[in-house]
Amino acid sequence: MNAYPPILNNLIRRLSRLPGLGEKSATRIAMYLLKAPVEETGELAENILQLRDKIRTCPICFHFTDESVCAICGDPSRNTGEVCVVESTADLLAVEQSGAFRGRYHVLQGVLAPLDGIGPEQIRIKEFLARIDSEKITEVIIATNPSSEGEATAHYLLQLLKNRPVRVTRIASGIPMGGDLKYTDRITLERALRGRQAF
Repeated sequence: MNAYPPILNNLIRRLSRLPGLGEKSATRIAMYLLKAPVEETGELAENILQLRDKIRTCPICFHFTDESVCAICGDPSRNTGEVCVVESTADLLAVEQSGAFRGRYHVLQGVLAPLDGIGPEQIRIKEFLARIDSEKITEVIIATNPSSEGEATAHYLLQLLKNRPVRVTRIASGIPMGGDLKYTDRITLERALRGRQAF
């Protein structure tokens, strides 16, 4: 028998469906919301409703926005000649937080995964090629993840771009800072050795 009232129990169940939250974390959040000021819970509820009503994808790069174009595409200080291709908005945010890139992005909204029925038509490759043809892009940085699907997508993009007048680069991958060689998988170690640089 559950000791919580049905409304609270329902909230815990819904919260526990969110990525990274189990039942204990969902219960802690529900208990916090129960004790929080009414204004705070009201604002949170309003934000969730606005998320569905007002957030859409940027028509240029397919990042999320609540404007006609996203803040990055609308920023005149960005280098319009460099485009970093990423799998998702989460990957875009990771690159952006590094502060190492001042160009623009293209979010594929997925990767090629033929076994799952995801081909070039299911992700934003056609739109990316249209940008290459219409914008003055001089360099494409492929920043897909180093998974088998990410690698396949990177190689597919490379083939599509090889006859176009753009420089194509791939982000480096290898041993992370603070990593330990003896715990590093074979593929990561192989890529680290292949991508070695003069010291």
